[in-house]
Amino acid sequence: MNYFEYRHGELYCEDVPVSRIVKEVGTPCYIYSHATLLRHFRAYDSAFSSVPHVIAFAMKANSNLAVLRMMAREGSGADIVSGGELFRALKAGVPASKIVFAGVGKAPDEIREALKADILMFNVESSAEIRAINDVAASVGKKARIALRINPDVDPKTHPYISTGMKKSKFGIAADRALDEYKMASSLGHIDVVGVHAHIGSQLTDVTPFVDSLKKIVALIETLKGQGINIRYLNIGGGLGITYGDEKPPLPQDLADAISPLVKDLGVTLVMEPGRVIAGNAGIMVTKALYEKVGETKRFVIVDAAMNDLLRPSLYSAYHEIRPVNEEAGRRAKHQMDIVGPVCESGDFLAKDRLLATVEPGELLAVMSAGAYGFVMASNYNSRPRVPEVLVDGRDMHVIRVRETYDDLIKGETIPEFLQ
Repeated sequence: MNYFEYRHGELYCEDVPVSRIVKEVGTPCYIYSHATLLRHFRAYDSAFSSVPHVIAFAMKANSNLAVLRMMAREGSGADIVSGGELFRALKAGVPASKIVFAGVGKAPDEIREALKADILMFNVESSAEIRAINDVAASVGKKARIALRINPDVDPKTHPYISTGMKKSKFGIAADRALDEYKMASSLGHIDVVGVHAHIGSQLTDVTPFVDSLKKIVALIETLKGQGINIRYLNIGGGLGITYGDEKPPLPQDLADAISPLVKDLGVTLVMEPGRVIAGNAGIMVTKALYEKVGETKRFVIVDAAMNDLLRPSLYSAYHEIRPVNEEAGRRAKHQMDIVGPVCESGDFLAKDRLLATVEPGELLAVMSAGAYGFVMASNYNSRPRVPEVLVDGRDMHVIRVRETYDDLIKGETIPEFLQ
C-alpha cells in the first residue's frame, strides 16, 4: 500500500496535492511519502520478528539524507557499496555497527574509512579482495569482520542486468570454492570471518529462488561450523520485488514465512538488505507535458523529464505506470504513444507504445514507483541540472534536495591559463 491517491479529482501525496508541490518546486521533481516509507520498513521489520535480525537498507535504491535518517530512527542499518555511501550513512546517523559494505571493487581508501568507522562487516567477493582487506586492516592495526558472498548459481528469473547469483555473474564466489576460500580467509591475521552473504538478484517476484539459494547456504554454514569456523551472521541480501504494473510479488511476511524455518535453529543473526521493496512505491516523479508530436507512424508526448532524471526505462526497458495528476484528464480518448524527454538520444523515453489518454501541453504527469533507483541514477547529461526531491509528511512538505542551478553544473571546473 502507498499513500498516493486521487482526491477531489487530483493526485495527492498523503494530504498534500501534487499540484501544490509543483507550484513550489517546479518540474521535473521527485516526491516521497514518509508514511509509505515508514509502513514498508515496519512491514519488513515485523515480518522477521521471530528471528534475530538486522535490516540494512540498500541505500543504492535511495540515498537522500532525509530518507536515511528516517530509516536510522526506525532502527535500520545500511547496505553500502562505496566510500561516498559510507559518508552519507554516517552523516544521516546510521550506526556503524549496522553498516555492511558490499561491492566487487572496494578501493583501499574506502576499506580504510570503513575500518576506522568500525562497520559491522564487509561482504567480500573474491580471494584477491580478502587479501587486500587483510593488508589494509594490518596497516591500521585492526581486524576486519567479513562475510564471503557466495554465488549459489540460482536463477532468480529477473532481468539479466539485475540477476547476480548465477555462475556467469561478476558477483560472488562459486559455491564449490567456498570452503577453500573460508579456510584461506580464516588463516589471515587481520581477518575475522563472521558471516556468509548471498544476494541472487533484484525485483524478484517469487520466494522460490530465495528458498533454493538459502538451502545451499544453510548447508554451507553447517559445514563451516563443523570445520571450526564460527559463522555468526547470515546475510540473505535483498531483492524482493514490487508492483510496477501487473506483477504480484510476495509480501515481506510471505518471504519470512518461507525462510524463517530454515534459519531459526542455525544460531545466527539474519542480515537483510531490502531497498526497492521499501522505497520503490514510496515515490513518484512528476513531469510536465511540453508538446505533442504526431508522426506518420507514431504519436509522441514530449515532457520536461528525461532519461537523465529517470534512467530505468532507457536502461532496462523498465515499466513505470504513468498517471495524469488531474484525474479528469485520464478519461479522455486513449491513443498509443511514447512519452519522451528532451535529451538528444533515441533511448530517451519514459514509456513506449503505451495506451494513454490524450495529454495536453502544460499538463502534469506522475511517473509512479520512482522512489527507488530514480534520483540516485540521475545525471547531468546534456548539462541538465538535477531535479529537487520533496518529502511529504501528512499535511507538510519538505524540500530535502533543492534543484541544481547552472552554476552547480560547472562547480569544480576550471579553464587553464593557457586558454584564457
